[in-house]
Amino acid sequence: MSEKNLLLAIDNGTQSLKALLFDLQGRLLAKELVPFEPYFSEQPAWAEQHPDVFWDALCRACQGLWQQHHEYKERIAGVALTTQRGTVVNVDKNGLPLRPAMLWLDQRKTHDLPPVTGWWGLIFGLAGLRKTVAYLQSEAEANWIATYQPEIWQNTHKYLLLSGYLTYRLIGQFVDSVGCQVGYIPFDYRRQRWSAGWDWKWRVLSSIDVSMMPELMPPGQVLGTITTQAARETGIPEGLPLVAAAADKACEVIGSGSLASNIGCLSYGTTATINVTNRKYIEPIALLPPYPSAVPGFYTVEVQVYRGYWMVNWFKQQFGHPERQKAANSGLEAEELFDKLVDDIEPGSMGLMLQPYWTPGLKMPGPEAKGAVIGFGDVHTRAHLYRSILEGLAYALREGRERIEKRSRTSINSLRVSGGGSQSRHAMQLTADIFGLPTARPHLYETSGLGAAIDAAVGLGLHPDFNTAVREMTHVGEVYEPDRKNHRMYDALYREVYKKMYKRLKPLYERIREITGYPK
Repeated sequence: MSEKNLLLAIDNGTQSLKALLFDLQGRLLAKELVPFEPYFSEQPAWAEQHPDVFWDALCRACQGLWQQHHEYKERIAGVALTTQRGTVVNVDKNGLPLRPAMLWLDQRKTHDLPPVTGWWGLIFGLAGLRKTVAYLQSEAEANWIATYQPEIWQNTHKYLLLSGYLTYRLIGQFVDSVGCQVGYIPFDYRRQRWSAGWDWKWRVLSSIDVSMMPELMPPGQVLGTITTQAARETGIPEGLPLVAAAADKACEVIGSGSLASNIGCLSYGTTATINVTNRKYIEPIALLPPYPSAVPGFYTVEVQVYRGYWMVNWFKQQFGHPERQKAANSGLEAEELFDKLVDDIEPGSMGLMLQPYWTPGLKMPGPEAKGAVIGFGDVHTRAHLYRSILEGLAYALREGRERIEKRSRTSINSLRVSGGGSQSRHAMQLTADIFGLPTARPHLYETSGLGAAIDAAVGLGLHPDFNTAVREMTHVGEVYEPDRKNHRMYDALYREVYKKMYKRLKPLYERIREITGYPK
């Protein structure tokens, strides 16, 4: 009989699902990717998808894997699942979805909800947090569904994140990983469990009852085993253990080799983030908690730029027609052509400065925020604009690094970069230059899936602990050293221009909001 020493990681992202096979040295042996439309919108700002789209992609990806690499199937020791964060699914008692999944990209809000009263209302008032709490109330998907689709809410047996829904489809139980709990849910991030009955989150999410939430288990624990039905549909061997992993960003962190608080993990994905792993509960911004790590008992301290590398796709759609057309005609990857677009653009984009607040936030930036580009002159081209997007995202994440360092009283002295943007040599070099730190790519691109595989390896006893698993399964790839001349220029632009932009533009953003009503 074949030795069971391979790990199947399922990575459900925003635009595709991947089935990935890893060995115990972190080598990617096989991969099958199934793309899908990220979402559909019945109204502006809505973002929904039918849950069966995700399950169908999972089945097709796994079946495609076996067709190409049937010889690996008997060697699989276990399965781990990582998914996009904050996507919610309402299901009935039979686990059937009652409505389309509401994605993390959804921007609808529930207005005119009654404010939190009583002792919590008094505390929030004294702390000056009433607006923050009202914002959280308006953003919570559960509040919108309960308000505008009460019949669906009344029939909801379980309110699941996407990870919980796919876990149910795989093992037939309403259980999920602690490491996947990221969203507007009544979760105690400090203690990493459902909130106590007295917690203010139940007041903000008054429609949710604890019975509607799945059982939680820490990363590295076996959630259950693959059912007969799931095995028939996916081809995953029946009875294989499904090991709890974590959400995609948390898995990226350990998949990049970042287990220490001095290593910053940048994710250049649809949402751009900077994360560090820490034993301590540290809120990088007040009331915005650190998320559960893919390592049980640890936290992932995170600052995010909500639209992140989505802005690169925005540029491609709005200004990148020549490259997209050339790529289609030549068979080249469009990303290569966009990287070449800035070959001759000097660092600093000749003073073109971009603030990447294309989508407002809660605290950083505030809900009134808008994107801004300043410094235009007749010398600037779309290539300068493209580079200024890359630089603006790096500036924003450097600001996030400073927030994390200040709050945690630790120093970040090296960087690992994951996500689609990490494939750009220009993005990597300018990141090193703006931060003034060595900046490395991990040895492989699929860091989220690798992080999930690390959870499985430890959970199944194939590696004795997380330190060993990370050491054996992650490796540093190409390292970009900062150019000191470029760093001095970027440092001046960051401190003397970028850091001052938001404060000076904020009154104008607020006035625009008052006049136009956007953003609401």
